[in-house]
Amino acid sequence: MTEAVSRPTLEAVAALAGVSRATVSRVVNGADGVREPLAERVRRAVAELGYVPNQAARSLVTKRHDAVAVVIAEPETRVFADPFFALQLRGISKELTAHDNQLVLLLTEGRDDHARVARYLAGGHVDGALVFSLHLDDPLPGLIQAAGVPTVFGGRPGWGSGADGSPRGNPGVVYVDCDNRGGARTAVRHLVELGRSRVAHITGPLDQTSAADRLDGYRDVMAGVPGGGDPRLVVESDFTPAGGEHAMRELLARRPDLDAVFAANDLTALGALRVLRESGRRVPEDVAVIGFDDMGPVAEQTDPPLTTVRQEIEEVGRLMARLLLRGGASGAGEGTEAGGPASRNGADGGVILPTTLIRRASA
Repeated sequence: MTEAVSRPTLEAVAALAGVSRATVSRVVNGADGVREPLAERVRRAVAELGYVPNQAARSLVTKRHDAVAVVIAEPETRVFADPFFALQLRGISKELTAHDNQLVLLLTEGRDDHARVARYLAGGHVDGALVFSLHLDDPLPGLIQAAGVPTVFGGRPGWGSGADGSPRGNPGVVYVDCDNRGGARTAVRHLVELGRSRVAHITGPLDQTSAADRLDGYRDVMAGVPGGGDPRLVVESDFTPAGGEHAMRELLARRPDLDAVFAANDLTALGALRVLRESGRRVPEDVAVIGFDDMGPVAEQTDPPLTTVRQEIEEVGRLMARLLLRGGASGAGEGTEAGGPASRNGADGGVILPTTLIRRASA
């Protein structure tokens, strides 16, 4: 057994610096009202003693916890298998770390977890929440609103949406998303310009706005292609490789003459490519394939390398955290470090990042 090492106290710092305990407290907690020479003496004493403030006591003074909850509305089996979430978490973590904030990860497996997450947020453990991968019937938005926690959402919210997709009745909602519909239009337009006319689409889960927006973008372009409205060319999937495989087999059974596929994300495209190869279809000679996301570990290592729509996944996470730390929508109209300027989507609190078509060998 080892003896517990006594930690330096606030009183010890005050004694070494030759100031009052209250003065040390104000300096340590970043409060105003201490002359710089005194503040510098306190900082030197803190460094010499290795004093670490008690976070619980500090929170009582500052009313802040320096912690942010990241809520992902997906089961852990999905979160830890999909590199999309790792990239978004990396962006969030970088921004929080730069501002000396801790990341608290909360996952939801089912309805019981929704109540657990809501209780945690309402308990005053964090200064705010970053929430993404919501589904349309998800109760989390209402529970979080009831908890009164400052929140930024990843992805366009779909609850209470108006005809134009704006979050009707939720004017205070702040979110960050990429241009899903515009990116989908760019991808499908590229396929049509290559001379492909029987373009299929494997969607994501349509209870998520990202998948619904990409489907709308596909339809925007295919509406001008003879036969492009054939419902047999669209199959709903789930953003996973296995789902892409299943959907691709269904498409080949429905329309064996298809000559292109726009997959709603790179993992779906990965599954589609496997089935096309198994069926003897050459890519891109027989069937051109485009994905969405441009996740390097996936898109650059498929066979052939995947043409895809790049969204700045890490940047979305970073900007979500920045908006929250800066108190909501302030600063949201700044240029971004990756991918060009962010743009407002009307007055609904949304920040939309641009997308880019990355051309590789598959289309």
